[in-house]
Amino acid sequence: MPNRKPIVVVGSINIDLVARAQRIPVAGETVTGLDFQTHHGGKGANQAVAIARLGYPVSMIGRTGDDAFGAQLRDGLSSAGVDISAISISEGSSGIAVIIVSPSGENVIVVTPGANRLVTPSDIDAHIDLIRNAGLVLTQLEIPLATVDHLTAVCEHEGIPLMLDPAPASELPASIIRRTRWFTPNETEAGFYLKSPHAEYPKEMADSLLALGPEAVVLKLGARGAYLADRQGLAQQIDSFPVHAVDTTAAGDAFNGAFAAALMLGNTPAEAARFAAAAAAISVTRPGAQPSMPTMSEVQQLLNRNHG
Repeated sequence: MPNRKPIVVVGSINIDLVARAQRIPVAGETVTGLDFQTHHGGKGANQAVAIARLGYPVSMIGRTGDDAFGAQLRDGLSSAGVDISAISISEGSSGIAVIIVSPSGENVIVVTPGANRLVTPSDIDAHIDLIRNAGLVLTQLEIPLATVDHLTAVCEHEGIPLMLDPAPASELPASIIRRTRWFTPNETEAGFYLKSPHAEYPKEMADSLLALGPEAVVLKLGARGAYLADRQGLAQQIDSFPVHAVDTTAAGDAFNGAFAAALMLGNTPAEAARFAAAAAAISVTRPGAQPSMPTMSEVQQLLNRNHG
């Protein structure tokens, strides 16, 4: 019987303000937009919704502001099936992301943290029982680094595996990486952590990332799939699923959430990564962050169509 302990996500909750344009402007340039929409986002919230849409139990620890966006964000998470009982409300603005998307699906993003910068170690301690009873904890770097550091220490002490999406890329203490079960950068982030301006072969990049201290690495390669490696000798390329990309926003979050859910359902890492690649592929065919997250049946249908 698969382990049905809930997944806990500790991270950011944002409102995404999305403008579509014929192309992404260069510095100092004004372009005319084609469309404007608002979506619920934030890497933490996106990953929580990705898990919930797949039908797996998930709780979130984070903060929203006491503004109108905050109420919308909490309602959106709850409606998606995320347990929001550990989300606190702070005075002031919720997190806001301004996103520009081109017809090819490429995007640029500016994030204003708002209430996300107020997620502190005390928020972790206040919900220690939630973490203690989790099967897996997910976090990212859109909340204060001191909070991430404390979370990794708590997970290590409690024996709870932690998946770190090191985005947006920033300098990390060695202790954070060492306490991480799954370290899941994309190629750009991997280059940052390896201090390498030039892309290496995925195996070499993954091996170099393992040398930083995590137990296992998932190197997200976008249209080229993903590469898995761990300290027990796992080394495997996972192919992507060819689709027409409309919006790549939150594809990495779809991958992380689906990978976590699949692991908790008893899949091997390679099986979980293939499942996650399918979920990410579906997500890029739709606009927005959380609205693009697929259901279990949609992922299974894509896997069945591409069996073998």
